[in-house]
Parts: sequence; C-alpha cells; structure tokens
Amino acid sequence: MSADSITAGLLVIGDEILSGRTKDVNIGATAEFCTDLGIELTEVRVVSDDTDAIVEAVNALRRRYTYVFTTGGIGPTHDDITADAIAKAFGVALPINPEARAMLEARWKQTGTEVNEARLRMARIPEGATLIVNSVSAAPGFRIGNVHVMAGVPVIMKAMLEAIAPTLEGGRKVQSVTIKAAVGEGTLGSPLAALQDRFPDVKMGSYPQMGKDRVMTELVLRSADLDRLNLAAGEVRQMVTQVHLREGVALPDDEVY
Repeated sequence: MSADSITAGLLVIGDEILSGRTKDVNIGATAEFCTDLGIELTEVRVVSDDTDAIVEAVNALRRRYTYVFTTGGIGPTHDDITADAIAKAFGVALPINPEARAMLEARWKQTGTEVNEARLRMARIPEGATLIVNSVSAAPGFRIGNVHVMAGVPVIMKAMLEAIAPTLEGGRKVQSVTIKAAVGEGTLGSPLAALQDRFPDVKMGSYPQMGKDRVMTELVLRSADLDRLNLAAGEVRQMVTQVHLREGVALPDDEVY
C-alpha cells in the first residue's frame, strides 16, 4: 500500500450475520464499489449487535483508513443500535434529526404508515453528522467524520453507496491481468515469489481452479500502474511458458489468455 493510497475499512454489524441466518452480500458489493473508485478496501470486520464491540471497531477503523463504511443496525427495532454506538464512539448526542424526520414522515404519509416511537428511532442521527439519502425506503444513513453508516438491506445499501460516491475521493483505479497455467500452484510458487520480489508494486496471486478436467492455476496480477502491470505480466507469461516446457504440458488455445 503506497503512502498516498485511498483506503477503506468495512464494518458489517449484526447477530444475524454471525449466526448464519442471513448471508452477507454487502462485502462483495462494497469491494466492487471501492475498486471502481480506486479505493483500496483493506479490512473487513463483522461484529455482533453489541455497543462496545461496535464502538471499539469503529474507533480502530476510522483511525486507520481514509474511509469507513458500516452496514446494518439502523432500523426501527430495539436491537438496531448502530446509531447509538456511533454517537458513543464520537462522544456526541443522538437527537431526532429534523431533516431525517421530515424525509420519513413524507414517505409514511404517502404509504399511510403510522408515525410511532419505534419508527422515529430511524430519525435519530448523531450531532454533527450529515445524512446519506435513501432513495429506496427514505430512512437515511449518515456520515460523521470519515465514517459512513448505511443500511444492512442489500438493495438499500447499494443505493446509499451510489449516493455517497460523488463525495468520495478516489485513487488510481487498479487494473488486473489474468494468466492461466496448466500446472498446480505448488509448481509455480517459487518462480512466482521471485517475480513478486522484483515487482513489489504489482500484487500477484495464484488461485487453483478446482473441479476442472485438468490441473489449472490462474495467476492474477493487479496494479494501478498499467505500464508496470504489463511489464510484470510479460515476465509472468514467460515464466509460465518455461514451466510448461519443463513439465511437458500446455494449455489448449482457447484457455490461453
């Protein structure tokens, strides 16, 4: 990671994630979102609906990364405690926000929904925070400092990501190249490690492909510097060719790229 990288950490909040009852998809959506903006998503944490755990994680992540994203725990029920925890982490009050309340009441009027104490929990916003618009169901998220607090429902969370995208500073977009090899990754380990040492600015990963009718490993190279990426890719392709010749194997033409 370079000194001028734009980085992010993601905090997924919810007992339902840790119990397995709900399968998280927000990690993948956030990773794709960050990649598209040239932001390095560097760490993901999953914590339960516990105020102290959320506070600890948020304070650790916000000191470490350019941006922090959180998902989950901003609904109307008693176990939706993310807003409380964020307010505690920043040492601020958590009043009903007039703008958030107006957004919610406008939607509830359209749908004939009763305004009650539980639903108004979704209008509680830490002092000093700005709202993140929710184009799906009106209940807003919020941003305080470098922390962006969003819903856990995937369709709403994605809408909130789109809403905050124009406010985020992106880095250089990371490009990738995939190179296939007809040998196991153990055969490629040493020469690939040597090339990684020569190109520390190009991330190199090896991924064995299971379930195929032949041994196959995909080598994925990533870098924001396209010239360095292409140079490294050329060296890796040459290394793979040499390994194929030594091992007496080859890929079918339609597998080579």
